[in-house]
Amino acid sequence: MKKELDAIFKPKSVAIIGATGRKGSIGRETLHNILLAEFNGKVFPVNPNAQVIHSIKAYSTVLDVPDAVDLAIIIVPKEKVAEVVTQCGEKGVKGIVVITAGFSETGKEGEKREKEVLNIVREYGMRMIGPNCFGIVNTDPKVNLNATFGKTYPKQGRIGFITQSGAMGEAIMNTAKELGIGFSVVASIGNKADISSNDILEYFKNDPNTDIILLYLENFGNPKRFTQIAREISRKKPMVVVKSGRTSLGAKAASSHTGALAGLDVGVDALFEQTGVMRVDTVEELFNVASALANQPVPKGNKVCVVTNAGGPGILATDALINNGLEMPTLSPATIKTLKKFISSEASFSNPMDMVAGAGAKEFKLTLDAVLKDKRYDAIIPIFVPPVTIDQLEVAKNIYEAVKKSNKTILACFMGAGYGSEGVSFLKEHNIPVFIFPEAIAKTLATISSYNKWLTSPKGKYRTFKVDRDKVKSIFNKAKSEKLDAIVGEDAIEILQAYGIRSAGYQYASTANEAAAIATKLGYPVVMKINTPQILHKTEFGAVVVDLRTEKEVKTTFNDLKKKIVKFKPNEKFSVSLQEMITEGVETVIGMSIDPSFGPLVMFGLGGIYVEIMKDVSFKIHPLTDVQARDMIRSLKSYPLLSGFRGAKPVDLKTLEETLLRVSQLIHDFEDFIEIDINPFIVSPNKENCKAVDARFILKK
Repeated sequence: MKKELDAIFKPKSVAIIGATGRKGSIGRETLHNILLAEFNGKVFPVNPNAQVIHSIKAYSTVLDVPDAVDLAIIIVPKEKVAEVVTQCGEKGVKGIVVITAGFSETGKEGEKREKEVLNIVREYGMRMIGPNCFGIVNTDPKVNLNATFGKTYPKQGRIGFITQSGAMGEAIMNTAKELGIGFSVVASIGNKADISSNDILEYFKNDPNTDIILLYLENFGNPKRFTQIAREISRKKPMVVVKSGRTSLGAKAASSHTGALAGLDVGVDALFEQTGVMRVDTVEELFNVASALANQPVPKGNKVCVVTNAGGPGILATDALINNGLEMPTLSPATIKTLKKFISSEASFSNPMDMVAGAGAKEFKLTLDAVLKDKRYDAIIPIFVPPVTIDQLEVAKNIYEAVKKSNKTILACFMGAGYGSEGVSFLKEHNIPVFIFPEAIAKTLATISSYNKWLTSPKGKYRTFKVDRDKVKSIFNKAKSEKLDAIVGEDAIEILQAYGIRSAGYQYASTANEAAAIATKLGYPVVMKINTPQILHKTEFGAVVVDLRTEKEVKTTFNDLKKKIVKFKPNEKFSVSLQEMITEGVETVIGMSIDPSFGPLVMFGLGGIYVEIMKDVSFKIHPLTDVQARDMIRSLKSYPLLSGFRGAKPVDLKTLEETLLRVSQLIHDFEDFIEIDINPFIVSPNKENCKAVDARFILKK
């Protein structure tokens, strides 16, 4: 891959096919940018209607170029692209960048045109970026290639940037230059007909000039490959992604809780979370995180101290930091003792450390000196609100003097100063990111802290258990022979039991007297469910009655359910199932649904209102490691209900984690299910009472 893509990103010679001298045209601007960047190689304009372009000899076709050509930039009408690509192949060109649009992004005719071009590329063993792209950039002084038609040549830096959108690429390069953020390589990949973001990620993995990777993506070509590459790269180089297209219509067709909840872009979030990729919502956040990563060390933890000369901004920062999951420990007694030697007694010796409005450059330096020595903190946020009487530049210089030798993360906030102030400019020049508002710092720190947590977490292991696969296979074959859409009831419970998942078994009754006898044997209270016909959503149909405590209640309920079914299916032979009612424990939901891009997604959440209304659930891409199973449980907002709340005993978390891993093994062993719902799975402090009460398996058609 490196050798193939070097021809594109590190060419010794470039042909611009479609170059022109007409100002404002893409062909002219691309050639102009290559020359303006002082490309360290040979440049060959190609245009059959011109002899000289930009004072350089032009050639009718690439075949007429007397020297070898590594890279061809193609900017010709869409109808001529295939012919030009063929000529590139005959010439021995190694790489091409097709800027021309009008391919698969336009419909069926465009798709056909793109396929034709791709076939030519593969026939000649070339590699292609595009079509429909913005171009490429390599700021390495040994290369100096700006093969784009934009107005900006980015500052040299150590950030690799991949964009699927040409317009977004130009906008991001423009803004990055204004903010002082530099790039190593920029690649606009367009339709990804040949070279995809995965290919370029592989290239960045071993690129010595790239330390950080930014991506703007609209879709995934091969999510499984992305997962493998990203997991490996993230261990060495931080990756930050803006992934557009958060909405989904997939939930409309789902027949389970898991399927409905999985339609909310959770597959993408799960993929990024499991591979250590930092996902941000906006381009602004992308820049914030990139600036922090490029200029400051990754914080070793999530503990933050705020140092400010104004109470209001300190409170804003505190709210934002806490709401983003960061911690703000109080100052140590030793730090407070030091601060009281030079800070006014009116100050707030806590966190945030409010030095009050009179504090200036000297107070900022002394306070930061003291706080930086406090081992309680991983990151420090100096917030300065400039009064008229205090020199902003002097404050900035003193902040820098205090923190320049620190290995802690420093992100500054100059509220009301503006990006053009001398103080802000000074700090940026000295690698201290400056924000106008503290909320942006909180979001940035939270994003990077989540990455650090992934970096420092154990990778986990995949576990397998002794199970009865043959039993499940026979149940599936039976359902298939009966042309069923789903496996429910006793068969569903038997699937769980075959995989060692504790379950409350069923007993069946065809008469009211038989139901009463079974209830007495099970012990009250009991749960009664309609057994025939198959009903996927029993609760919605009113086919489940819980907490039956007497023989009379059992018989009355049996007769009521029978009347309901007679109206629904008059000729159906009627029976009910009875189960013990587990009264001790917490209801949870375990499930799986198939994402069209990522495959099986495993879900865990608390039952009842927590899944129905609050959607407090966690998703992971299958398969699960033991660490991921543990994290799924602990990531819920309602986790305290499981770990012990207000004196309640914690549930058996070990059994719950093992159950998730057994479900993961079941999903691995059988690809016949498109959705699984184990709802509810009761967990309690007593392992014997940790049981699945109901389940259903939706089958592939």
